[in-house]
Amino acid sequence: MYRGLWIVFCYTWAVTYGLPAEPEPSSEPTTPAPDSEFCSPLIIGHRGASGYVPEHTLGSYALAVFLGADYIEPDLVMTSDKQLISRHENELSLGTDVSNHPEFASRRRTQTIDGNEVTGWFTEDFTLAELKTLRAVERIPDIRPGNARLDGAFQIATFQEIIDLAKSLQVSQNRVIGLYPEIKHSTHFRTIGLPLEQAVVDILHKNGYQGASAPVYIQSFEINNLKELKNMTQLRLLQLFDSKSMSPYDQVQQGSNLTYGAMATPEGLREVATYAYAVGPDKSYIIPRDENNNLGEATSFVADAHAAGLKVHPYTFRAENNFLPTEFQSVDRNPTSIGNFTAEIQAFFDAGVDGLFSDQPDIPARTRSPCTK
Repeated sequence: MYRGLWIVFCYTWAVTYGLPAEPEPSSEPTTPAPDSEFCSPLIIGHRGASGYVPEHTLGSYALAVFLGADYIEPDLVMTSDKQLISRHENELSLGTDVSNHPEFASRRRTQTIDGNEVTGWFTEDFTLAELKTLRAVERIPDIRPGNARLDGAFQIATFQEIIDLAKSLQVSQNRVIGLYPEIKHSTHFRTIGLPLEQAVVDILHKNGYQGASAPVYIQSFEINNLKELKNMTQLRLLQLFDSKSMSPYDQVQQGSNLTYGAMATPEGLREVATYAYAVGPDKSYIIPRDENNNLGEATSFVADAHAAGLKVHPYTFRAENNFLPTEFQSVDRNPTSIGNFTAEIQAFFDAGVDGLFSDQPDIPARTRSPCTK
């Protein structure tokens, strides 16, 4: 009941009061704030508060802020008419009700994205107006059946709507709300003539987010686009790390055998620091799990990154047993049950991380040491 009331309140507030009808390009820019305005470590609402509400919706982002997130994280993809929207993937079937729309049945197709064959419906084949007729659904309903009860409640959000929401919540909450967009599938979108980088920079700059002290990070799993962004903006950049054996897809495309594992060495991190302000590794880079799925010993990753001058924001922290180390799971072992999430978070705080991405941002926000920001 408590969670449901929060969801209804946050979504109603956001839609009723949070969003102006149109952005105001000529309005005064917001005053940028460095991360010193936040408590530490930073709490990043991963896809909003996606542990409680379907991901990448205005309700999810609003709830994340009310639950204490410092930053909200939209994944960005593009429409056929070059509008930035927030979806975890450009393929729509897992996160929307597109398969229930017979008028779009003919749009289903197969294409190769980042070297993988994917079948479904893709954002680049739809205009924004068409996508606004769809509704968001829970992406992992077997793990989050409560979220699935909200299927159909939310539209797909544009990046501008998310920015407008963040600005409105800054006023109502009397605190800075940061934005943490991820550019998805950069090489793919560039190949089809819909590059995201300039569009992301333009909308952020237009809304007053400029300079290294602005409450914005731009993140990507690729390298070349981050290097390009460094020449386009002073906003801070974060290099994401996938599993150690994998390679950034732009590197694969250009014939390089560079892996994320090589990038995670002291030498590799020093290279990353030439274009990025921070790194976002899978949390196993920091504390791997053993053969019994228990937390092992902390590695030197955080110390090595700090030595290179990089902040460290690992992903993704989730409270359900399905995602937790064995020793922190609840006794029933039900994948949907909430375990001792606080213990996992504290282990990573103790390892020295500067922030983390969480689907349930209220729990790490309560776990970190209080401050008076």
